[in-house]
Amino acid sequence: MKDYYAARANEYDRIYAKPERQANLQKLQLWLPALFADRSVLEIACGTGYWTQFYAPLAKRVVALDAATETLRIAAGRIATSNVHLMQADAYDLPAFDGLFDAAFAGFWWSHIPQASIAPFLVGLHQALKPGARIVFLDNRFVAGSSTPIADRDSDGNIYQVRRLDDGATHRVLKNFPTREQLLAAVSPYSTSCNYHQWQYFWALEYTLDSP
Repeated sequence: MKDYYAARANEYDRIYAKPERQANLQKLQLWLPALFADRSVLEIACGTGYWTQFYAPLAKRVVALDAATETLRIAAGRIATSNVHLMQADAYDLPAFDGLFDAAFAGFWWSHIPQASIAPFLVGLHQALKPGARIVFLDNRFVAGSSTPIADRDSDGNIYQVRRLDDGATHRVLKNFPTREQLLAAVSPYSTSCNYHQWQYFWALEYTLDSP
């Protein structure tokens, strides 16, 4: 997955140019920033900083992580606010931070988590957060005719797509499309306040981290 997104870095943002998705994207760009106003945000898999640019101006501070230096370079050229710190890091093995965060965000990351890794990933993420932290995941819904077709599934229920880059290389990419019920079940052990939001092309999961 890291190699794919490194190779795709310069093509990454084309996904946001699909004409049929523009109305949804405009709503999300307006909806997201208020959720993180005056909060210290840990962003997982920030990619090119596409979503960071919308909410960071209202946040107190942002530490935005990604595994690929290629996408981080693009993010560095895009993010103009001084409260954002970009860092290369592994989402499954988070570094030690100088203090806990009271918010977390991951855009278009959940769909790339193998089913068996969701629970340990959440445990690691929550360890970097304060009780009461607001956590938001944003990702794609599968919409025939707009989404890349599903190529195959494995025995764990993971879904894969085959994607072609400009250089002609093809990549088999993990891309899950969880249901509302699956998402709420995954985070319910950690939160009594969970909300699922749905648009035509996207979904969002918003929850508040309970005290341990």
